[in-house]
Parts: sequence; C-alpha cells; structure tokens
Amino acid sequence: MPDDQTRGGHFVQSLERGLAVIRAFSAERPSMTLSEVARETDLTRAAARRFLLTLADLGYVRTDGRLFSLTPRVLDLGYAYVASAGLPDVAQPHLQDLSARVRESASASVLDGDEVLYVARSAASRIMTVSVTVGTRFPASATSMGRVLLAGRGDEELDPYLERVELPALTRFTLTDAAQLRAELERVRGQGYALVDQELEEGLRSLAMPVRDRSGEVVAAVNISAHANRTSIDQVLEELLPELRTTAERIESDLWAVDRR
Repeated sequence: MPDDQTRGGHFVQSLERGLAVIRAFSAERPSMTLSEVARETDLTRAAARRFLLTLADLGYVRTDGRLFSLTPRVLDLGYAYVASAGLPDVAQPHLQDLSARVRESASASVLDGDEVLYVARSAASRIMTVSVTVGTRFPASATSMGRVLLAGRGDEELDPYLERVELPALTRFTLTDAAQLRAELERVRGQGYALVDQELEEGLRSLAMPVRDRSGEVVAAVNISAHANRTSIDQVLEELLPELRTTAERIESDLWAVDRR
C-alpha cells in the first residue's frame, strides 16, 4: 500500500480500509471474528465492525452474529477485470473442446498477486480433493499455470517475489527452496511450458502453457490436469502438450482478434 508521502490529495483512506477487510480473508482464514479482522487489518474494533457491517449490507460479507465470512459476490470484483479483458468468454469454448479431446480437465487463469486466479474451466472429472471452479485461487509457486505466469515476468518483478514468497510443503514433492524455484522458472522460460508433478496435490500432474497478447506479453495461462496414476510424464509430454499448445494458440488468435475491434 502507498505510504502517506506518496498518497495524493485524491486518496480515499476509507476505501483502502474496506479493501483491506476483504483481503484479510483467505483460504487459511475463511471465517473470522470481529477481533480477528481488527487484528489482521490493524483497525480498531469499532472501525472493523463498521466496515464488516457495511460489506454485509452490500452482500459481500455474511455473519452468524459471531463469525464473519465472504460471500460469492466478492468474485464480481475480480471478475469485472477479467470479463472486461475478454479472456473467460474467449477461452471457455476452447477449454471445452480441449477437455473433450483429451478427456481431462482444462483451465485458464491469470496472476493475481502471488496466486493464480481461475477465470475459466472445463472439468472432465473430479481429480482434486478440493473443488476447483472459476474464482479458485492457488499459490502460483506450486502450480503449472502459476509457474508459466511467473516465468513470463521480468527479473525486476521476479526477484522481489522470490525474496518474499513463502514456499510451504503442500506435498512431499513441493519445491520449498527459492533457488530451486528460480531454476525451475528459468527452465519454464526456455522450454515454453511448465509441468508440475504432484507438488500441489499428490496424485495430480498438471501441464501449462502461456497465453500472450499482441505485444508478446504473457497475460494468462492454460493447463491440463491429469491423474498421475493413469498418465505418465512421457504421456503428458507426448500426447497432451501438442493439444495444449494448439489450444493456447487458438485462444491467442481469438484474443488478438478481439483486441483489433
């Protein structure tokens, strides 16, 4: 957040605080008491209560009188951006076609902070213990789409990320060393795709490729997820990679056509 010296006269502090309340919730903290929200946002209890009740009146927060949690309506805030960019509408039919061809789940995501945000998905089967839908977030470091998106960033963005990011062991296969992650991202840059083998969830292999805009900047990623016990790494690269590459190229072509309008 900007500090007092860089904020202009236009700055609306109440908006900043309201957004801080929304961002205080996460997968690790889906529900919180008033005191917990106040502590996470450095607000007084009175201020936190006003923001929470206002958000509840607007439909973004629900409460049982003690615990507060976000409602699905908050997805509208992020979806407004991705919808305006045209990505979900453009990607969805291509993901459905890809999923039908390879009989695996296919998704598209963008990078939001240090996480991937799913913006389109075609699910062939339930292959994860958690439900994955539009709006789902995962740590970028442990996902194939996240690594493609991170590899597309310049070193001026990547260096600070690698210095601050926490790399918890989500499975026994997860990369937890920043130097090893940097090396893997360099590999992804060079080969043009990312393969993550059971690092986010055991039994899950995921392959991702970038989606670029007309200037060549990586703006999104698409992936295929498959069961590790029925799809070997060789099969992923020999059978799924060409199909995924074709889909990424088709999405890019359609996005460029939309951009020309």
